[in-house]
Amino acid sequence: MTDQHFDYDLFVVGAGSGGVRAARIAAGHGARVAVAEEHKVGGTCVIRGCVPKKLLVYGAHFAEDLDDAAMFGWDIPERRFDWPTLRDNVLAEVSRLEGLYGETLANHKVTVFKTRAVLTGPNSLSLADGRTITAGKILLAPGARPALPDVPGIEHAITSNDVFHLERLPKRVVIAGGGYIANEFAGIFHQLGAHVTIVNRSDTILRGYDEQIVDRLVKISVAKGIDFRFNAGFEALEQQEDGSILCRMRGTQDIVADEVLFAIGRLPNTEELGLDRLGVKLTERGAIVVDKEYRSSVPSIFAVGDVTDRVQLTPVAIREGHAFADTQFGGHPCVVDYDNIPSSCFSHPPIGLVGLTESQAKNKLGVIRTYTSDFRPMKYVLAGRNERALYKLVVDEGSDRVVGVHLIGPDAPEILQGAAIAVKAGLTKADFDATVALHPTMAEELVLMR
Repeated sequence: MTDQHFDYDLFVVGAGSGGVRAARIAAGHGARVAVAEEHKVGGTCVIRGCVPKKLLVYGAHFAEDLDDAAMFGWDIPERRFDWPTLRDNVLAEVSRLEGLYGETLANHKVTVFKTRAVLTGPNSLSLADGRTITAGKILLAPGARPALPDVPGIEHAITSNDVFHLERLPKRVVIAGGGYIANEFAGIFHQLGAHVTIVNRSDTILRGYDEQIVDRLVKISVAKGIDFRFNAGFEALEQQEDGSILCRMRGTQDIVADEVLFAIGRLPNTEELGLDRLGVKLTERGAIVVDKEYRSSVPSIFAVGDVTDRVQLTPVAIREGHAFADTQFGGHPCVVDYDNIPSSCFSHPPIGLVGLTESQAKNKLGVIRTYTSDFRPMKYVLAGRNERALYKLVVDEGSDRVVGVHLIGPDAPEILQGAAIAVKAGLTKADFDATVALHPTMAEELVLMR
């Protein structure tokens, strides 16, 4: 396996979730491995994505929890939120995790170059410090970045990367986009006390999610005070003398905000990597085209994770990195199964989903059955909160298999993980019905729908 003609058997560009997993597993198989990372070890998820965002979600949840606490006998006379405390504690946790990722690579004897790497050949790279490295195989895992539109004054806007470093909490926030990132930050900012306006270019948010679940999220969000502007766009952003930003709009009235956050999608980080000179095939969006073994059009160059623009989820990147390393260095060829991948939106309330939506199931399977449970969580009943949860099962009529589970309500993603196993295993509605309920829980609704 080791080829002494090269400096390394594997060189990984990008120390995110997929790259770190591939490097660690390949090194465990005996390969000589190096990684180049120009920012911080851990990638989008750990440094500027899933982890710090989820910590902000937890922080935001305390707003309603403190309100509800009174009905449970707690007297909390003073409520005061301090943004710098939450921000700095989140960043400290990010730094701790970055250190752990670095330790993992070091423990597996993976060499880490904290600099940028550019491909100069099928088996060679140039580091920003001038060194040239050769490798038998090159794995590209540089991830993706937030997309920004070509709008005058766009330099006054921020992306999800910037939220974790804001000096102060804005009182008015405009969020462009209708995907999960936009809705998650809408919930965070709203619960922390900001007035939030979501601007979406179409009349649909969360494309690919079950329509009934999305409709419930919109209704709850509007009831909480989040403003939606559909079929609208930005003409320009103008910074005012007081530091605020005037959003010149089309399709709706102009909006004044303290921060304008663009969450309109993410683009693969393939620019200035030298791929064009080597003939690495890319999609129109700039993603690396790979086969089932994650090999690009250049046989010695591979890619995993968001840079391939297939399923931009951290657990998927991890699975891909592991599969690549086992296949190329472990003698255990394997591929990732992309069917029934569970996902979530940590909105307020959160959404969990796996499998087919109702419309997707009708198009694919024809005759289906759906079951729903529309209920008020026990905690909300005592707290006097009228917000309702909605659980939905999608069942194939012919086989009785549960082909989709869709939840919106407290802790929906936590509950969904167990249900995702059932869907992946091909269990039937009869199997769900035969399962004794765990009472009193919200999750028991999954086995009580008739």
